[in-house]
Amino acid sequence: MRLARAAPLLVRTAATAATADPAAALKAGDALRSRPRRFTEDDVAAYAGVSGDRNPVHLDDAFARGAGGFQSGRVVHGMLVASLFPALIASHFPGAVYASQSLKFSAPVYVGDEVVAQVQALQIKAAGARHIVKFATKCFTDDEETLAIDGEAIAFLPTLKLCTEAIE
Repeated sequence: MRLARAAPLLVRTAATAATADPAAALKAGDALRSRPRRFTEDDVAAYAGVSGDRNPVHLDDAFARGAGGFQSGRVVHGMLVASLFPALIASHFPGAVYASQSLKFSAPVYVGDEVVAQVQALQIKAAGARHIVKFATKCFTDDEETLAIDGEAIAFLPTLKLCTEAIE
């Protein structure tokens, strides 16, 4: 694991735009957006090996198109795509602990699709030295036009200050 200098892709809503400093503390309404991520055949094969999920809709193009009903072929494991959420949070809040996640898979992500993940702080509550943050979680494909995953997550953050060094 290495640290790389990278400005967080922080999106301020009109309600939180009062401060333009991206290193400022996270506020309810703020969103973090990942850089685009393209899932490859190797990613899917590696995830199938680690998870044991060898459903042929992920591994066999003919099966995915035929019996699976996926016109564009093999689909990326939904949980592999959803792993972008805790990665995005932890990369900007090192030491964050992911506590829960609800997911609704709205559209398939096909092998080769480019995906952008977004987490938006909905509620922030102090809990001793940590902060409990409820996030709206979304993944988009097709230049951020198609919602592929929608959900909510709860994470315990050690600080609300965005890390200026993203973990790669």
